[in-house]
This record gives sequence, C-alpha cells and structure tokens, in this order.
Amino acid sequence: MNLPHHLLAPSPTASTPASALLLAQQLAAQFAATAAERDHAGGTPKAERDAIRASGLLGLSIASELGGLGANWQQTLLVVREFAKADSSVAHVFAFHHLMLATVELFGQPEQWQPWHEITTRQNWFWGNALNPLDERTISRRFDGWYEFSGQKSFCSGALDSQMLVVSARQQHSGQLVVAAIPTGRSGISVQQDWNNIGQRQTDSGSVNFEKVRIENNEVLDQPGPLTTPRSCLRPLLAQLILTNIYLGIAEGAFEEARHYTLHEARPWRAAQVDHTHEDPYILGHYGEFWVGLESVRALTDRAGNSMVAALARGEALTQDERGEVAMHIAAAKVAATRMGLNLACQMFEVTGARATHAGLRLDRHWRNLRTHTLHDPVDYKLKELGEWALIRNYPTPTFYS
Repeated sequence: MNLPHHLLAPSPTASTPASALLLAQQLAAQFAATAAERDHAGGTPKAERDAIRASGLLGLSIASELGGLGANWQQTLLVVREFAKADSSVAHVFAFHHLMLATVELFGQPEQWQPWHEITTRQNWFWGNALNPLDERTISRRFDGWYEFSGQKSFCSGALDSQMLVVSARQQHSGQLVVAAIPTGRSGISVQQDWNNIGQRQTDSGSVNFEKVRIENNEVLDQPGPLTTPRSCLRPLLAQLILTNIYLGIAEGAFEEARHYTLHEARPWRAAQVDHTHEDPYILGHYGEFWVGLESVRALTDRAGNSMVAALARGEALTQDERGEVAMHIAAAKVAATRMGLNLACQMFEVTGARATHAGLRLDRHWRNLRTHTLHDPVDYKLKELGEWALIRNYPTPTFYS
C-alpha cells in the first residue's frame, strides 16, 4: 500500500550494519511511493527525515561504544546507495549527515567529536553542511577565547531541519580557513529556504546567513585541522565517494523504473514485428549496454569504498602515497558513474518510448538530479588527475575537491 508521505509506516530500528541495510530497503520502498511528487514540489522531506531519525540510522557510522551501529564506510555507503535508488535527495542529506560526523572526527580531537557522536545517537541529531570552502563570503574575526562569524554560505545541503552544522569562514586578515561545529539554532544563524534548482530539489541546498555568530574555541576543528595530514585529507575523498554512490544509486533507480515501464507499459514499435516490447532486439541491446555499465560502475565504486575503509584503518600511519591511491580509485569510479548515469538517465527513453515522456510520470527527474549533482565539481578535472597518474605517476595534491 502506498501511504501518504506524512503517514510513513513505522519501522523497527536498526541494531547492526546488516540490519541497517534491510531497514534502509524498507524505508526506501516507502520513500519511493512519493519521491516523484515530492521532487516536483521541492522543499524539505520532513516526514522522510523524521522516519530516518526514528530508525536509528543517523548513528550508522558512529562507533558502537558511543551508541552507534559501528558500520564501516563501505557498509554506510551501501545504505546511501539504497536510498538513492528511491530518492536521491533523501540519500544526499543522509549521506552528508555522515560526512559531517566524519569531518569532526578527521579534523578534530576525540574530546570534541566523541561527545558530539554520542549525543547524536541519543538525541537522533541530524547534521547539516555549511562548510563550502569555495564560498568565501563568511569572515571570521578572532577574539580572546572565541571567534565571530559573519557572512553567507551557499550550497548548504541539509542545513534546514538539522541540529548541528559544520561551518567555515576565512580569517579576516590572514585568510586562513577556520572550520567549526556548532548548533544550528545558535543566535545569529538563519537558514534560508532559497534552493530552487532543476534537480536534487529536496536537499535544502540553499544558503545560510551568519550575523555575528559566536564560535567557542572548543568548537573549532584545528587539531589536526583541515587537510593537514594524510588522514585528515581523506575527508574530501569521502565527499567524492559519497557523490559517486549517489550517482550510482540514481542510475540503478532509473534502470528499475525503465525496466518496469518496458515490461508493463511500453508498446512494441511496428517495424520490430514482435508481439511484446521485450522481444525487440534493439530494446534488448540497450538493456545489455545498461547492465554492462552498471556492473562496471558497481565494481569500481565498491573497490573505492573498500580502499577507503582500509585507509581509515591505517589511522595516523597513513602515508601520502596510500592516500593518493585511494584518490585514484575514487576518481575513476566517479568519472565512470557520471558518464554511465547520465547516459542511462537519457537513453532510458529509448526503451520506454514516447508515452514515457508524460509529465505526470516525471521520469526526467533521474537525469535532472544527476545533471545537477554531477556539476558539483567538473569531471574534466578528475580526468586530468587520472591522466597525471596514468602518464607521469603523480598523485593529486589534496584539496577539498581532490
């Protein structure tokens, strides 16, 4: 039964990484019932976020000794991918929640991030993003024992309906990047509902305004800080790996919708001289191409996820070259997921036919979501990094995007 999105069926909470994946599949099936409608409307997927809160999945990547489920990043990303098949916006905000949890761990000290992780599991906190290092309009001023942030940040995915934000600003005089974790409801913070893009329409990726926001010293993530050690430099790679899994999930969801339509709704082309669409050799050829593409990207993406798990396990012993190897695995997977996903989301209409373009079906949302998200940073620069490795064996210099 397809329930209204405000009446999502209660689900049991997850207790292990394995049960988390099964629970994610149940939730994804519920989210899928209204995904097209909600994508069209935009705004905040409040009921879906609350269902995730109640499920215990916000603690998926948090260590079990801190009350979480203790999933590694490959296990976490399989849940992200499951959500993305049904609703890429929900997958986006869920994944970025876990990215923010990783950010405070990789950039901060245990005495900072452990209490945040523990209370996240107890209170079902959602974390949002207001980091965006490319947007330098937020300025930090240093005082005795605290900082003040003033300005604006764009592309703040998941900031609305969150309890915590990871934020950044540039020091007023030195230009140094300051990253901190603070409550979303702090005085001086206003989250703007100004996201109205063609895709990822329920990610609340609009802007956040900071008006003389006080940041305490113990909220600043400066030990080791952003991009200072090979281990802390895994954070941007996690972001890239998250995007790759969302792209793959979108493609898998588009494939399943196309397959269902081909089998149950599409009519065979007269020139094919067959009784059923699934007997058309050209349709079968397209599905063969889709499957090869999906299988290839799954293999690359899983390899990248497993290499990330191994790198994180190395801790502070991780070397620059080991980090560089992970970067190459993720870059290859991201390029492949981008190309395959965009092609499938476009070519799916070749196997569904003209009637599948009916606006009420909103099958175009898969392409719109992918096109919006894959412009996050130009894939051409991932190819350049891969080329430098393939030709002259140079790993990319760590930045927030490589």
